[in-house]
Amino acid sequence: MSFPGSPASLEAVRAWYEESFRTRWEMGASVSIWQHGQEVLNLAHGHRDRAHTREWDRDTLVPVWSATKGPAAVCCLLALEEAGIPLECPVAEVWPEFVGGGKSNVAFIHLLSHTAGLCALDERAPIYNYDAVVEALERQRPLWEPGTRQGYHARTFGFLLDEIVRRLTEAESLGEYYREVFGSPMGLDFWIGLPSAQWDRVSPVYPGKISIANSDQPFIKAFNTAGTLTQRTFTSPFGLNAVSDFNQSEMWSRGYASMGGVGNAQGLAKFYAMLAQGGVWNGVQMVPETVVRRFEQTLTQEVDSVLLTPIAFSTGMMQDPLNEDPESDGGKLRQLYGPSLRAYGHPGAGGSLAFADPENGISFAYTMNQMEIGALPGERVVGLVRALYGG
Repeated sequence: MSFPGSPASLEAVRAWYEESFRTRWEMGASVSIWQHGQEVLNLAHGHRDRAHTREWDRDTLVPVWSATKGPAAVCCLLALEEAGIPLECPVAEVWPEFVGGGKSNVAFIHLLSHTAGLCALDERAPIYNYDAVVEALERQRPLWEPGTRQGYHARTFGFLLDEIVRRLTEAESLGEYYREVFGSPMGLDFWIGLPSAQWDRVSPVYPGKISIANSDQPFIKAFNTAGTLTQRTFTSPFGLNAVSDFNQSEMWSRGYASMGGVGNAQGLAKFYAMLAQGGVWNGVQMVPETVVRRFEQTLTQEVDSVLLTPIAFSTGMMQDPLNEDPESDGGKLRQLYGPSLRAYGHPGAGGSLAFADPENGISFAYTMNQMEIGALPGERVVGLVRALYGG
């Protein structure tokens, strides 16, 4: 039996990865795995386009959608920590205008655990107008009593965190704060707001295809049904709904903290490698250990009102939900992040995934340009994680 990070487990990852290009419609993809602060595997293969005219290599950047949320959450928690503000504090203490719509008791912990009831906006605010979105959030009445229900804040999450970071720091945006605190000091090839000098390295992303096999998923049905909370959430604020929109340089440069990150697997895995080591990188405590520990502690788990499947959240990070059946062994319902109960991270639409496993000193990231359909990553990346852990 192999253990994570062993030569046998890494060879199993390589074998699954290579098979995906032959039988699982992989086009261009990268995998980066780190253990105890050192990269132990870096795979990059395929093409940036369907015509196979541009090769994909380890330096290729690609939009990673909601995998952006992990680094964004770390930025927000660090900004709060440095300001000495507890997560149980009302958001309005930092952002006075936020009280509109009866939100005086909404705390930072509600925003970071997707329990604030602000996943969908009643106002039709355009996503490209930051001020309009923030003002709509200030007026929005929670869709449920904060803290009593979980619903994935697919798009609004980034605007909420971005505004908090802007008010707590001197940075002009969360993306700028990320670059100053983590991106530049750590040399991360991951950006929340991509500079024009990097644009020619970006691969376009290609939409997945709905098949008979996945068309009956509750999430897919709700996503395509007008008026559902799921569809309202993924169109609030409105705009940037087509996959092709994410292939535009204007989108890359805006730095949407929910789903605008652009990078490669190595950049994301290196960031999580720092977290897997208790927030330490090259002997420097980048994130206080008390903050890092929060990512391991589950705050909420239930059938998510937006994703319509069991989801667990810690403070801004996603975790694997546990089987709560009294007759079960209490193990994980799925293993996106491996078998460790301490592991956490965040997926992105279409299959991208990054996580930290502090128990084994592991970090992992997968990026690709051929998307899959579904609320959570599919078999291409799940198989990589399974192989890494000897499953």
